[in-house]
Amino acid sequence: MYQEDGFIVLEPNKQEFLTYEELLEKLKNILFNRKDNLPHELQNIKSLESQAKYLMENFCDLEMGPDTYLQWYVVRLEK
Repeated sequence: MYQEDGFIVLEPNKQEFLTYEELLEKLKNILFNRKDNLPHELQNIKSLESQAKYLMENFCDLEMGPDTYLQWYVVRLEK
């Protein structure tokens, strides 16, 4: 079984490599600032940590505005 070594994160005019913990923290910050405008799938999840984990593990993008998305893709460096 493969294990994730990190994530490539794409934003408009920017790309970066983040660890699991760094991406989780980034998503938590974004969701905290959007707590009144959460994606439908997250609205019934109570804790910010659980929302961010669910988003990270079940999706690969988040709409940030009109035609603007944050995208992330798992990177596996070795078998």
